Order: sequence, then structure tokens, then C-alpha cells
Amino acid sequence: MNAILMFFIAGAVLLAAEVFVPGAILGIFAAISLLVGVVLSFVEYGSTGGWIAVAAALGLTAITLWFEFKVLPKTALGRRLFLKAEVTGASQAPLAKRETVLGQDGVADTTLAPTGYVTVAGKRYEAYSRSGLIAKGEALRVVELDNFRLIVQKNS
Repeated sequence: MNAILMFFIAGAVLLAAEVFVPGAILGIFAAISLLVGVVLSFVEYGSTGGWIAVAAALGLTAITLWFEFKVLPKTALGRRLFLKAEVTGASQAPLAKRETVLGQDGVADTTLAPTGYVTVAGKRYEAYSRSGLIAKGEALRVVELDNFRLIVQKNS
């Protein structure tokens, strides 16, 4: 009985410590500890004792997680631990639509060696040069689109 209680207490402590330590290592050890406690309960007390231990492990896990995510954030320590800021922002350059830029002429805003920025149809995009180095201010043509950049070559 003492070993079972020790594994359950160790599992709860490790699960609670998971908030303070990055990574899932302590959570994995907590799950293993609770699982060992449940297995010992099945071995020592049979099916009835084992299923009571399963219910206790699930309840202990639920209570620990409830405390961590509902109670702890309202404490002074929790307010320092949990992130409340929102990340807002957008991509620096507009996403190009294939039908509006493919085949269009443009100008290199920066030297493309082989990547840089270009202006096509009045908008600035990141670009990759297939024809090697393209100097700033040189004329170019959009020949393809990659995920977030244009593929360009020198305008002959």
C-alpha cells in the first residue's frame, strides 16, 4: 500500500512540476509513475482495487490539471508564469496571386544574389533569381511563384 501511495504522490508532484520545467519529460515520468501505481494496485488488490486505482489516478490527474490551469494562473506566481500577451502581426510582404504577377515585368529593389526584393505592379515582393546575380534597378520578369516568393530572371 505504501508503494502505491508513493507512486501516486510522485506522479502528482511530477505532473505539477511539469508547469515549471519545459518539455514533456516530467509529464512522461508522471504518467509512468501513475501507471506503476495502478499496476501495483491490480497485482496487490485484484481487479476491484486496480479499477479503484485507475479512477483515483484519473481523478488525481484531473485535479492537478484543474489546479494548474484554473487556480494557479490567478495567483501572483501564476501571473508571472503564464503568458497573457497576444502576438499580432502580418507578413511583411503581400502574398502574390499567380494570375496577377506571372509574366509581369518588374525592377530589382535590392541586388538579387540570388535572393532579394523586387517591385512588380507597384508592390514589393521577395524574389529568387534563376539567372544568378541581378543588380539593383535592373529590369526583370516573373517566371514562376514559389510559396512566398517570386522566381524571376533578367529581362532580355
